[in-house]
Amino acid sequence: MAFPGTWMNQSESMVYRVVPKCACSTIGQIMYFSDNGRFFDGDIHDAKQGIHKWSIESSRPLIEKRAKDPATFSFTCVRNPYTRVLSSFFDKICGIQSNGKRYRGNMVPLLIAKYGIQVGGDDGKGEFDQITSFRRFLLFVRDTIRFRKPMEPDIHWSAMSSHIATFVANGGRYDYIFYTEKFNEGMQHVLDKTTSKHSVDLSSIPRFNESSGH
Repeated sequence: MAFPGTWMNQSESMVYRVVPKCACSTIGQIMYFSDNGRFFDGDIHDAKQGIHKWSIESSRPLIEKRAKDPATFSFTCVRNPYTRVLSSFFDKICGIQSNGKRYRGNMVPLLIAKYGIQVGGDDGKGEFDQITSFRRFLLFVRDTIRFRKPMEPDIHWSAMSSHIATFVANGGRYDYIFYTEKFNEGMQHVLDKTTSKHSVDLSSIPRFNESSGH
């Protein structure tokens, strides 16, 4: 069975089903740190070693085995849907990504042309009516979800339940689901229930939220 969007630390003590815009970068970095004693230098979504991912072919049999093993702690993280879509707007639509480009290439020009959304100019730093633009972005989000037009809903605002359910449908089960709004409390529970090579002090770690195509 397939477990897309699933990460696992190298110690194989924790399995995480990624939900975009729900602290996934921070969680990934914590998992990476727990094995390597340092944070990944760059966007954790781009890491090809130091952490197991379903997108890495050699990691798949290891993830599949652990995802179905009741002894392995499996978890995910969710977020208030409104703050999630608001974060998607500022990060993915208004922001310049870590690769120096707009998210998904021609999507932002499409939103400007068809929905009249403003994004603060080419560099994303100019002033604009954020409230009006966000409301227009919500119309676009509605159209993608309800009508699948002008495109399929992006992973950053498609239903969290859709991401979460694939893990269960393919034979996994969750030991714990927590909220980004209570991140330290929830992530500490995960760390308390798992073993790692390096201890993590949640009160001192930065928040990681830069991304490019993720």
